[in-house]
Amino acid sequence: MINKSALKQYQSVDLRAATATASPKELITMLYDGALRAMATAKGAIERKDIQERTTQLNKANNIILGLRDFLDQEKGGEIAANLDALYDYMIRTLLQANRNNDADKVQEVIGLMLEIKSGWVGMEVPA
Repeated sequence: MINKSALKQYQSVDLRAATATASPKELITMLYDGALRAMATAKGAIERKDIQERTTQLNKANNIILGLRDFLDQEKGGEIAANLDALYDYMIRTLLQANRNNDADKVQEVIGLMLEIKSGWVGMEVPA
């Protein structure tokens, strides 16, 4: 049997190594993936009626989305940055509602939005 603590430590080292060598585009993609993972886990926790895990994972997803908002360059990004800022705000509010109301459908709504944003981001040419 694998020691959970050792596995978490290994994953942490692996993540630090990945982030140390990642481009800005890859870092944003990693944030999208982390938020999607947290929301999927939260959705499962809702189905299992695991309130603590639901809350932990939705808070994690919200913190990641707040981090994504911090990456927005309002000056250079113009209308796109403003639209993303508004969408991230909506996602945060929707996840707060999902947590308060134990609502898997709200979590799924944000997952869908995040997948659309990630798809556009991954397909975009970003200067190095």
